[in-house]
Amino acid sequence: MATVLEDPSLERHFKGHRDTVCSLDFNPNMKQLASVSMDSCLMVWNFKPQMRAYRFVGHKDAVMDVKFSPSGHLVASASRDKTVRLWIPTVKGESTVFKAHTATVRSVDFTYDGQTLITASDDKTIKLWTCHRQKFLYSLNQHSNWVRSAKFSPDGRLIVSGSDDKTVKIWDRNSKECIHTFYEHGGFVNHVEFHPSGTCIASAGTDSTVKVWDIRMNKLLQHYTAHSAAVNSLSFHASGNYLISGSDDSTLKVFDLLEGRLFYTLHGHQGPCTAVAFSKSGEYFASGGSDEQVLVWKTNFDQLDFSEVLQSHKNRQEEPTPSEPTVSDIPPRVTRKPTKPKSPRGNGVTFEMDMMGSEPEPTIRTTKDRPATTQQLEPQSLPPQLGKTLEQIVGQLDVLTQTVSLLEQRLTMTENKLRECLDNQQRLTLQVRPSD
Repeated sequence: MATVLEDPSLERHFKGHRDTVCSLDFNPNMKQLASVSMDSCLMVWNFKPQMRAYRFVGHKDAVMDVKFSPSGHLVASASRDKTVRLWIPTVKGESTVFKAHTATVRSVDFTYDGQTLITASDDKTIKLWTCHRQKFLYSLNQHSNWVRSAKFSPDGRLIVSGSDDKTVKIWDRNSKECIHTFYEHGGFVNHVEFHPSGTCIASAGTDSTVKVWDIRMNKLLQHYTAHSAAVNSLSFHASGNYLISGSDDSTLKVFDLLEGRLFYTLHGHQGPCTAVAFSKSGEYFASGGSDEQVLVWKTNFDQLDFSEVLQSHKNRQEEPTPSEPTVSDIPPRVTRKPTKPKSPRGNGVTFEMDMMGSEPEPTIRTTKDRPATTQQLEPQSLPPQLGKTLEQIVGQLDVLTQTVSLLEQRLTMTENKLRECLDNQQRLTLQVRPSD
């Protein structure tokens, strides 16, 4: 039978910031949510109702980005005061601070092992640091304007960055070289993210678009024009099947990447939606806005068990050699233009709530951009012979996928060996060249 999907629902509503919320991140242990704001504060919201929020004060100016370490024991924040702070998210709120750049720090991110930090700044540079003692490692300097976002790939081997020079760049962390530049955005690039598989990236821009690229083929896979104003933030669902975005048009939009279409439009903020983030499990997502509010939503629309998918992504991170992509990583099933969002109905909602985080009971405006049931064929409606044939085809496709993956891996190894041989030959030639 077809699976019934519920609409996303508002679970919690946190109020405590005194200015626009700039960034959000869930603690991997799902006990806390961190948010930062133009009010120069970092707030850590505890999901236990009896625990009050922590307000951390230390930055001298607006805080632009926040990120939990993979262990959840540290929180990094990037600020307009040109510094990065590393906080311990407990009631004491102890932190270490270092001057990271010569201008506003827009973005901060951890590697999957929590050992390295990356920062991006209005000084047009991206910098890498050790997390322990915050030792500077090196800079990446090829952007020609402010760098608004820089993120590590899930395995830590690549870096993606987005800039006001209207480009998205992919960097090799080991060689420190830019290995590809995407020029398709017609405006500033506000936010970039890696797909959980590490094979694709997504970007959000002031040109009101969300774009998804395959970085193996350096090809634009999907282009969404559902927003009517600048897109400020985006986040991938842990399964890799969904992407959420927040925009100056006051909406959150959920995209179904497998179908290549808009899935939901959510109206919760009174003013621009400036930050969005899925939880690590994908069960929840959070949004923040210029209305100073932080909303936590329950996903609901995807009730499938993603434990196997999450484990496969984790395996990719831990593999010592690059993992090759599979057919199911992300390419859309259909290549059609995304559907236009339906015009929203209903009245706006104003939420009020104390710092404790008690649950509100408002009616959220939700525009569903597809039916509540998935359009899947019911197993019993298929003739047995056709079902068997389909199973055989799927099995053969799996074998082909694995074969292609092995061939690609061998080709990569061969190319690396050839490069080594050429380098050695060049060195030998230089050493034995006869003097005139």
